[in-house]
Amino acid sequence: MLIATLAAVLLPLIVILSSLRVIREYERAVVFLLGRFYRVKGPGLIIVIPIIQQMVRVDLRTRVLDVPTQDVISRDNVSVKVNAVVYYRVVDPQHAVIRVEDFELATSQLAQTTLRSVLGQHELDEMLSERDKLNADIRRILDEQTDAWGIKVSNVEIKHVDLDESMIRAIAKQAEAERLRRAKIIGAEGEYQAAERMLEAAKIMAQRPEAMQLRYLVALQEIANERSQTIVFPFPIELGKVLPQAGEPRG
Repeated sequence: MLIATLAAVLLPLIVILSSLRVIREYERAVVFLLGRFYRVKGPGLIIVIPIIQQMVRVDLRTRVLDVPTQDVISRDNVSVKVNAVVYYRVVDPQHAVIRVEDFELATSQLAQTTLRSVLGQHELDEMLSERDKLNADIRRILDEQTDAWGIKVSNVEIKHVDLDESMIRAIAKQAEAERLRRAKIIGAEGEYQAAERMLEAAKIMAQRPEAMQLRYLVALQEIANERSQTIVFPFPIELGKVLPQAGEPRG
């Protein structure tokens, strides 16, 4: 009789205690009633009736997905290895449990295929110089495709774009050739500007003879300052017109 009384008291207590669940602030409980979706509960203390109801716990915090290194062939036929990191979180626990078997695995596989697809449409220079744009494109595509699973992709970052040694040497040669081209262009621009200034100076001296004489005196001073045993004096052509030729009578 005593055993029956204890069983009658303890059995309901055990059932009640076993039906209690504590859901944390960052979690939600997707509850099923006889296999059918019932409701999303939490956070706090909830009751899940044993046998009749089942619960799936879902974490709502932002998750970090490290996308494995992918072999990508760019639009200009360059083979590179790219890896990235994806930040996402569950915003609809019901869809994350019901519409996809394993939303973590599904998001990981989708991120890998999207990474290869998007980067394969761009050239190598764009991969190296326009990462912000590529990150935004990948994030937008992932967010659109995972929306049906109750997933929100908040950010995507391409971490590394690795090239083989031969491609690195080819890029270095290309960069060196580009630097030489720019140096030649700058040198040619400098010579062109110097020629323009010399032409302007010649026009001014042609209009003002005294400027030519002043330039002649400056040239003589520069020659005299040089440490040389032989000094060559420039002879102005105008003086040749003034001095008499040999054999001619002097007036």
